[in-house]
Amino acid sequence: MNSMTGYGYKEIIADNTQISVEIRSVNSRFLDLNINIPSFLNPLESRFRKILTEHIIRGKVDVSIRIKDTNSTAKISADPKAAVLYRDAIAEIARALGKTDDVPLSLIISQEGVLNITHEYDVESYWQKIEPVFTDVLKDFLSDRKREGENLQKDLLIKLDKLDECAAFFKQWQPEMEKRFKENITAKFNELLGDHVDENKILEETAALMIKYTINEEIIRLHSHLSALRKEFTDDPVPGKRIDFICQEANREINTIGSKNQFTEVGAMVVNAKDALENIREQSKNVE
Repeated sequence: MNSMTGYGYKEIIADNTQISVEIRSVNSRFLDLNINIPSFLNPLESRFRKILTEHIIRGKVDVSIRIKDTNSTAKISADPKAAVLYRDAIAEIARALGKTDDVPLSLIISQEGVLNITHEYDVESYWQKIEPVFTDVLKDFLSDRKREGENLQKDLLIKLDKLDECAAFFKQWQPEMEKRFKENITAKFNELLGDHVDENKILEETAALMIKYTINEEIIRLHSHLSALRKEFTDDPVPGKRIDFICQEANREINTIGSKNQFTEVGAMVVNAKDALENIREQSKNVE
């Protein structure tokens, strides 16, 4: 089990290039992958995306890769003809305005097209530098998610134990329900008929109430759902979506038990069960 929350960061200098890689993630219903890299590295984005999607199923994941070269990659070229044209045009304007000063060189070279700056990037060479750093950060990031996921698993299992206790209580209460129904009906018949109570009539009325208010089927299904939850917690590496679905089914059984309930003790346990289940549903939002 992995958490959807994780973090990894590393910064190094390799071959006069400063490289920093950061990966962070938070909860999301699906995989929402955002990769922020310098524009000249855009041809590499698909490679990063492929590696990430092989290891991450869910979560909002932000990847930031920053590059700073200590040696300049700039290539500068000059256009002397453009410089001459700018000089002549500026000088013409100056004469028209009655100015006789020479045209400053700084003014000429600041004009568009006089000096041209381009950068030459060997994308593959950058990949060779970045890939080991990216791999290390991804490993740390996944390890962080796994560590947090193990803590989530422990917490979820504790809450599931509470739900199991509630389900066991419901099962144990079945005979007590029948006993109390019978006692209540007997007391009413005795109040109305005195010593002329028909035992068969009491049994019939008790059976009718048990049919109406029995929770046996709900208990069986609830135990099945809780067993499925435990299996997801322990066996499924990415159980997040399944947990939410099973919790919905378990919640339906608990609600039905609550709607059929006629006793304070059962009502209190229904509240406990719903509280534990809601905690599991909330916590499952953090699980991949």
